[in-house]
Amino acid sequence: MARKATSKKKPVKKSVGLPWRKRLRRWVLRAVSVVFLVVVALVVLGALINPPTTAYMFSEGRRLGGVKQTWVSIDRVAPVMARSAVAAEDANFCHHWGFDLAAIKLAIEQGSSRGASTISQQTVKNVYLWHGRLWVRKAAEALITPLVEAVWSKRRIIEVYLNIAEFDEGVFGVEAAAWHYFGVAAADLSATQAARLAAILPSPKTRSASNPSDYVRKRTRQIRDGAATISRDGRAACFES
Repeated sequence: MARKATSKKKPVKKSVGLPWRKRLRRWVLRAVSVVFLVVVALVVLGALINPPTTAYMFSEGRRLGGVKQTWVSIDRVAPVMARSAVAAEDANFCHHWGFDLAAIKLAIEQGSSRGASTISQQTVKNVYLWHGRLWVRKAAEALITPLVEAVWSKRRIIEVYLNIAEFDEGVFGVEAAAWHYFGVAAADLSATQAARLAAILPSPKTRSASNPSDYVRKRTRQIRDGAATISRDGRAACFES
């Protein structure tokens, strides 16, 4: 009697998922892509929409119970104010793409970070990041600054910078500062008043534009001369209409 052929069942292959390292790499790449797209979107919006506040301004507002700030377009700011800010903080503003390599090299040689940070970097820090010396913030600033330079015009960068810079405790922006110190609008600032405001920008809580120290007076004269110089040699052309 013939035996019935027994059919052997083939073993079912178990589906093997991606190794955990590949899965982790995939998720990291997705996260980086999402963050990059969000940053690009924020930078594009920043070229068109005025930032309602900044992280530092918000924290100061909570601490002080409010801050003074009135946004004004660059057309309503005395041209000498923009030139003074550039002369004081970033004389090569029109000639770099976000980083002044010559200033960075000089700062390293002198063992100081003062003068190495451009107006573009300061604007990125104030609008999109936070104050502090953490390497994470510095790295983010270094990545976002070229993007802002690529999307925003130089005129837009200086406009945003002047509107969010701190000029005294709780006083932000050139319009509020002009009224606070001199009782005039930003459009009516004189060359000396503009230079005074620019002279206190690195340390607005310890310097006064209306009651200047000997250092501020000396710095004011230097900035006023510098503003006139960059007007003559064309280094203000990129932000003046």
